[in-house]
Amino acid sequence: MTTVAEILKTKPDAQIYSVAPSDSVLAALQLMADKGIGALLVLQDGAIVGIFTERDYARKVVLHGRASGDTPVREVMTHAVRFVRPGQSSEQCMALMTENRLRHLPVVDEEGALLGLVSIGDLVKSVISQQRFIIEQMEQYITGR
Repeated sequence: MTTVAEILKTKPDAQIYSVAPSDSVLAALQLMADKGIGALLVLQDGAIVGIFTERDYARKVVLHGRASGDTPVREVMTHAVRFVRPGQSSEQCMALMTENRLRHLPVVDEEGALLGLVSIGDLVKSVISQQRFIIEQMEQYITGR
């Protein structure tokens, strides 16, 4: 069983990208496009106050006819952010994501300090890697290598 801490260690670019609540949606979208990511944490004084995702943009900006340049992130971000701890398993994260229809989970330590962000893609990659390892072990056992 892989933990969130182990998944974070495997991420080549563990940079945490964020915006402030007062930043424009357009600035947030530009950062997301530049970095090839689908979500940004919204931080104020180092604390997580929300998360802004492509889904937030599609459902709360585009569908409501808002202008990206004139809309601050605070008006359209998701305020209730679910998070995980480093010791939680990939299976626990996937269950939380599935139950709450999430694609990204911030990782925080016991004091609430931000450690990273895991995506559904990170979790799927981890599960596939685990399964590949098990299959290789079974093949070696069967063939006697």
